[in-house]
Amino acid sequence: MNKIDKSPPDLPLDLVARFAEIVGRTNALTDPQDLAPYLIEDRNLYHGRSSLVLRPGTTAEVAAICKLANATRTALVPQGGNTGLVGGQIAMNGEVVLSMRRLDKVRDIDPQSNTMTVDAGVVLATAQQKAIAVDRLFPLALGSEASCTIGGNLSTNAGGTSAMAFGVARDLVLGLEVVLADGRVLNGLSKLKKDNTGYDLRDLFIGAEGTLGVITAAVVKLFPRPRAVETAFIGLNSPDDALKLLGLAQADALGSVTSFELITGLAIDFYVRHIVGARDPLPARHPWYVLIELSSSTTHLRETIEGILSGALDAGLINDAVIAESLEHRQAFWRLRDSITPSQKPEGGSVKHDVSVPVAAVPAFIAEASEAVRKLIPGARPFPFGHLGDGNIHFNISQPVGGDKDAFLARWYEISDLVHGITRRYGGSISAEHGIGVMKRDELPHVKDPVAMELMRTLKATLDPHNILNPGKVL
Repeated sequence: MNKIDKSPPDLPLDLVARFAEIVGRTNALTDPQDLAPYLIEDRNLYHGRSSLVLRPGTTAEVAAICKLANATRTALVPQGGNTGLVGGQIAMNGEVVLSMRRLDKVRDIDPQSNTMTVDAGVVLATAQQKAIAVDRLFPLALGSEASCTIGGNLSTNAGGTSAMAFGVARDLVLGLEVVLADGRVLNGLSKLKKDNTGYDLRDLFIGAEGTLGVITAAVVKLFPRPRAVETAFIGLNSPDDALKLLGLAQADALGSVTSFELITGLAIDFYVRHIVGARDPLPARHPWYVLIELSSSTTHLRETIEGILSGALDAGLINDAVIAESLEHRQAFWRLRDSITPSQKPEGGSVKHDVSVPVAAVPAFIAEASEAVRKLIPGARPFPFGHLGDGNIHFNISQPVGGDKDAFLARWYEISDLVHGITRRYGGSISAEHGIGVMKRDELPHVKDPVAMELMRTLKATLDPHNILNPGKVL
């Protein structure tokens, strides 16, 4: 899928030398072996091509690169941890890769203001750890947090498992530093929660996937670190029961529900089958599961979660549940959740969707989409899981048992058209948290308001008139 001839176009040697002069020879990569890791992503769907990767170490270097690229009409593809899932970070047509990983400094931590100022290349897990070190919480939580970067998280407006309580990446930012296509630097690294001085330019660049500017630093919000965390793994019969359980939990926990993950029973089957040492957290297999986590500054959450589960059991909403008895037990639950995607790989081809619908519509959407997929491809195995608390479901489909992987994946867009059509009927979005990139670019005009598309194109033409920033992505 989307595999392109890997032979890179030749950049003029004098131009390569001028770029190399900005970052230093050791940070201007031209050897094919050095380039290779930057030109393919984890799912192996997009194979890029480029003859040059630049690794700037300062905002000034990024600005100089953009200024030269703009003057010479040289296209750039900004790249963070290269964990994107829609091809937005891959140089598809010989563009210069602008790797942001060396911009990895935590510039400032201010516990009193509950803010942290970080470079774009800071790894998400590092940001989380730095917050913990000052008794604070940076709540963005993703399966790829050990390698994804803050700049990439903001460029894609990442969501994750805590979005229902704390919001998506956009909600966690106070200020940005951005290098524009012509090399000018927009210095908006403000810690202010209130600032009504004109247009809020920050939100233009969050979720823009590097097409409007290159995010080089951000001021992110911190929160008080929870004093109590309770986590439970629950077996139940249906998404409808899970939705009712969510309502019960939110009513009883008074704002303490920070994660509520819906998991198909098929995911547990794959997990036990393919992950060494894995087992079902519950003694019996259930059609569906929920991973729920409560967090609070109080110390009385055990009684709260026990009350929720007892009430749900009495109401017939759940079949069984286990509450984590230790940090290790809790981490085991989350390792299972993070292993869902890798446990699919040994089962063959998987067509993946990152959709959202109104929370109340999730059960009906899953039922309708599952039936439609099975009708389209007999034997296909719907594999829905995700963040029920905010309506974001990763509606994946594994190939039929014993089927041909390539033949199944060749129907990717046919399957996606079906699933996305159902998503739209429920008033949903075809991209909840992964972005548009290459994968959904051509579909976007068919699902986005025409006036919104016109405004997006106007913004692109205004901020990047020579189309040097991540061309061919999003628009």
